[in-house]
Amino acid sequence: MTRQLRIVHVIHALGPGGAEHTLVDLAREAPDHSIDLHVVSLMDFGAHPYPRQLRALGAGVHSLGLPSRWDPRSLGRGLRLVRDLEPDAVHSHLKHADLVAAWVAWRLDLPMISTLHVIESAPTTVGRVKRLMAGQARLRIASRTVAVSEALRCWYLETFNADPARVVRIPNGVHRPALLADRTTVRESLGVRHDAIVATMVGIMRPDKGHQQLIAAVAQLQSGADVQFVLLGDGPLRSEFEAQAVDLGLTSDRLIFAGFREDVPDVLAASDLVVHPSLDDALPTALLHALGAGTPVVASDTGGIPEIIDSEVGMLVPPGQVDELVAALQELIELLPSPTMTAAAKARFENEFAASIWASRLRNLYEEVVAERS
Repeated sequence: MTRQLRIVHVIHALGPGGAEHTLVDLAREAPDHSIDLHVVSLMDFGAHPYPRQLRALGAGVHSLGLPSRWDPRSLGRGLRLVRDLEPDAVHSHLKHADLVAAWVAWRLDLPMISTLHVIESAPTTVGRVKRLMAGQARLRIASRTVAVSEALRCWYLETFNADPARVVRIPNGVHRPALLADRTTVRESLGVRHDAIVATMVGIMRPDKGHQQLIAAVAQLQSGADVQFVLLGDGPLRSEFEAQAVDLGLTSDRLIFAGFREDVPDVLAASDLVVHPSLDDALPTALLHALGAGTPVVASDTGGIPEIIDSEVGMLVPPGQVDELVAALQELIELLPSPTMTAAAKARFENEFAASIWASRLRNLYEEVVAERS
């Protein structure tokens, strides 16, 4: 019988975000892989549903109750909490949690795993200092650093003097969910026309996600088909992007700001294509869900995106190039529906990005680092 391993995952918060949501997917798989999963959030939970979802799936969920991810009290509180949980290893996500997990692992003589989710190639001065602090913590303490894509792994090895043998690529995985609503119901909730081609983008509204370029592309798109674009997500630049759309004369007949929604997989399954014009991205979770839904994709040829999307399942364009984005959208719209792309996307999902595959890889990694301490 496989020995159960207790693993404590440390993350800065459990609010909206790709890294945060992957823990929910892992919690669904943990029992089948003999992982006793506990999640520690540095900050208060707030009203977001992820803590509730994690508990419902049997994971232990804990908060250090801090108002800021950089609160120095996280070190002492984290140490006491993890000591009481008596885990086999700690696993951190994002640089704020890396510092806490490294301190805890060092004090308790535990193996530490750190997952990199973001390519931080051009941080601010303050961001550079934070990146360096987290990097040093990983280099000194982490038994393994996990990169979610080969592009991210290469960036990390170029940026830090890390041992390549201790930096491994393990892509995140997600579940192909049982859809909660049918296609017609989802499309009605979005306010899209029944017979329109629906192109959906999912992403927090900040400068690096490509919203500005997509909105410009929508204004330029000349298609004989009836196409509506849906932007899922919220963020600090939403009002700016809405103003851009108004300035370009785009109404809800062409472009819908749908805000944050919990039913992203349902929306992607109800869409005809997915657009992801990010300027840089390590391994966007939205594209994994798009593969699972069998929805063709137009995305930027940057970061880890080409490790998910190629000509079999969609089209890639240079990041930030509006004219090329317009051309790709026009070409793919003319190809729809594409049963060949749909079948290829679902097959790639099952073979490479299903949550069960990801959990199995993590289980093997946990066994390795625990055995090294024996």
